[in-house]
Amino acid sequence: MTLIEIMTFTFVAILLVVSPGPNGLLLAKTVPISGKNAGFANIAGFISAFYLHGALSILGISVILTSSAEAFFIVKVLGACYLIFIGIKALFSSFKNQGFKNVNNTKKKKSTIKIAYLEGFLTNALNPKVSMFYLAAFPQFIPNTEASFFYAFLLITIHVFLNTFWFSSMIILLSKIKTKNKDSFVQRSFRAFTGIVFIVFGMKLLSFENK
Repeated sequence: MTLIEIMTFTFVAILLVVSPGPNGLLLAKTVPISGKNAGFANIAGFISAFYLHGALSILGISVILTSSAEAFFIVKVLGACYLIFIGIKALFSSFKNQGFKNVNNTKKKKSTIKIAYLEGFLTNALNPKVSMFYLAAFPQFIPNTEASFFYAFLLITIHVFLNTFWFSSMIILLSKIKTKNKDSFVQRSFRAFTGIVFIVFGMKLLSFENK
């Protein structure tokens, strides 16, 4: 693999990372309400899912999923339903007056981090487009040699690094609008907006065809 091929893949990956999608929307929902740590937990979930998709692509399992109409449909529906679920949950929380409850802050923070990680992981693990990206990119950039696995891991790591850099920058920006009052009009309106967009993304994924 040449330096030009690595740079070309990096450019393609950058275009994919910065394009609007569920990952940025998830951070926009999480950070202003739950803080930076929850946002970084989202990113940790993204990374885990990327390496999972990469491993499945290397092992050839993703080929089965994308070539089988039934398997692709199941994964697509699961992913779409999960996005719609997140959207409905965000909408519901925007109309529900939660107030301030007397809870164990440490325990609550740990629970929030776990939920944020799972949301980040499932948002990507159930998105067949991630595997399709790797399956399309690997044959174009990876030479058929004994080092193929290493090169595949390298490309996945580049994709992970770009995601981490871009979305970490987004977290820093979004953290500026975090307020103490989670039931403020701005926060509730923002939750409602992100909920609607999540539902739109879910419906869009449902209509996505594997061509």
